[in-house]
Amino acid sequence: MIQRLLRLLDASPVNFLAVATLEKAFQQAGFTRLDPREPLGAMEPGRSFYVTKNDSSLYAFRIGQQPLSEVGFHLLCAHCDSPTFRIKPRAEMRCEGGLVKLNTEVYGGPILSTWFDRPLSLAGRVMLRSDDVMQPETRLLHIRRPLMQIPNLAIHFNRQVNDGVKLSRQKDMLPLLVIINERFEQDGVLLRLISEELKVDVSDVLDFDLYLYDATPSCTFGLHDEFISSGRLDDLSMVFAGMEAMLRAGGKEPSRRTQVLAIFDNEETGSQTKQGAGSPFLASMLQRIVAQQGNGVAEDFARAIEHSFMVSADNAHAWHPNYPEKFDPTNHPQLGGGPVIKYNAAQKYASDASSGAVFAELCRKAGVPCQRFVNHSDIAGGSTLGNILSASLPLRGVDMGAPLLAMHSARETAAVADYEYSVKAFEEFFRS
Repeated sequence: MIQRLLRLLDASPVNFLAVATLEKAFQQAGFTRLDPREPLGAMEPGRSFYVTKNDSSLYAFRIGQQPLSEVGFHLLCAHCDSPTFRIKPRAEMRCEGGLVKLNTEVYGGPILSTWFDRPLSLAGRVMLRSDDVMQPETRLLHIRRPLMQIPNLAIHFNRQVNDGVKLSRQKDMLPLLVIINERFEQDGVLLRLISEELKVDVSDVLDFDLYLYDATPSCTFGLHDEFISSGRLDDLSMVFAGMEAMLRAGGKEPSRRTQVLAIFDNEETGSQTKQGAGSPFLASMLQRIVAQQGNGVAEDFARAIEHSFMVSADNAHAWHPNYPEKFDPTNHPQLGGGPVIKYNAAQKYASDASSGAVFAELCRKAGVPCQRFVNHSDIAGGSTLGNILSASLPLRGVDMGAPLLAMHSARETAAVADYEYSVKAFEEFFRS
């Protein structure tokens, strides 16, 4: 299973490619792709389907045996975006000596220093000219070789570098792409690169959403290969666990409840987009599914939501052996200790005693350990999907995740066991 996780991480350097990877897996499992512009059709028990939004979010459904108005949905949500650097339009910046660097802007909240001196490459989507001006052709781009690097300033020019340095996002974080010399004296390097990779004319490239990613493959490490090292573990590892559990939970007989896997985009920038957790898109799809099963649409949908339960799966902070003072004295999850329920008195997480008890019991039934995380009271924490989604859909739900070190680093660290535990817990949830 862990090798499948590593393959998904390497195949999914950005949100668009993550969704394409998920889409392929669901198609192979017999899920039917739906077009949200068309009627959904009949929702018979056992039917499985999925829908995408903006090529960067995906929603998979498996219809249960019992009416939604009586048992509701079992919804697991995660997000497929991660902190990185977006390539700006007109990105090429030609410097002295023929050096060309690319102009970037920060996406999300990365640990900037971890991106220095790493082999980087490009991935995302490119929009091409088509016969319909309102529907340009979309092509995915995944350059699989090291292409760029953001070089550090030598210590000889900054003797205080190991005491901490304030980095400029505009000045310090620009990657080197190429040296233009007498053998390569041309402009438009980036567009030519794109056109060559996609085998299209430069004039057909209309626009792009392209991002940097660490080109070093993900791997396991440790004396017994008990750790995972990779970029984008937050939150693709939970995306993988949710997908794996949903595929496993599909038996010959449909489960009682309708299973939903919602993979959102843009969590790292606040979720307030058409493909994010703050969008009404998921609520609209759920309402349309309910409408296919009954006549009193508003009444049945409200009842279905009241019967539903949400697991918001986003990674949690593992206790760091070098910084124990940063963690709550009695609630600090350990790597390899199992899924983590996250609590916050300021309601940054959706968990409360009721939903936490449900998830802990699911873990017990699945035979996996369960941990709890609360922030050190002097340190403000972040937020995630659960409270954003439950503000528009009044779902009972829990925020949880697998414990993780170096969250938002270009390279994060986790424990193999926690993903095996998470898949078992999620499968128990879908089958309950």
